[in-house]
Amino acid sequence: MIELQAIERRYRSDEVETTALAGIDLAIAEGEFVAVMGPSGCGKSTLLNTLGTIDRPTSGQYLFGGRDLAQLPESDLAQFRAASLGFVFQSFNLIDELTIEENVALGLAYRKDAGDRKARVAAAMDRIGIAHRARHFPHQLSGGQQQRAAIARAIVGDPKLILADEPTGNLDTANGEQVMNILTTLNDSGSTIVMVTHSPSHADMAKRRIDMLDGRIIASAVRAL
Repeated sequence: MIELQAIERRYRSDEVETTALAGIDLAIAEGEFVAVMGPSGCGKSTLLNTLGTIDRPTSGQYLFGGRDLAQLPESDLAQFRAASLGFVFQSFNLIDELTIEENVALGLAYRKDAGDRKARVAAAMDRIGIAHRARHFPHQLSGGQQQRAAIARAIVGDPKLILADEPTGNLDTANGEQVMNILTTLNDSGSTIVMVTHSPSHADMAKRRIDMLDGRIIASAVRAL
């Protein structure tokens, strides 16, 4: 489904050039659950942003279903993100003034083919176990419940790829485990997931673990079943 070929990402300032990604070659099959690990500054967030087309590579090819996204104009990338990607963030990124139902509905905001939006929002909340909080506001929910709402927002459009950036980073152990169980259940149902994490135990719940250092992939291992 995804193939990165010789992906480089360099940032330039007046005095220095920094290489965030240095020749990344990576293939991700449909239905995989990939965890990306490494120390701070190793390039894992840049890799996730590249997969999410938020950050455009300096050079190389990003093939998604055979289509080279690295060459698309921003208007086409925006349409691609709306139709094909779901994002889960460490800080939840819910809008305080909107109810949970309204926050989840934002996942369909840029979709022209969303069909019965109310039904899709209700189904996503029910699937994640947050339907009983639909009319509440984010500040009325625990951190774990807010992250559930964020996951519902990510999946409401039935994305081809879910990108999770430290999804348990702001949660206690119990809520973190619940979120990981939700992600593994989604993956078992066919969702493709790429997750950045600092937690070895959570990385071990993925089907494949990738380790990064200095902008390079230094190891890739499939979990033994």
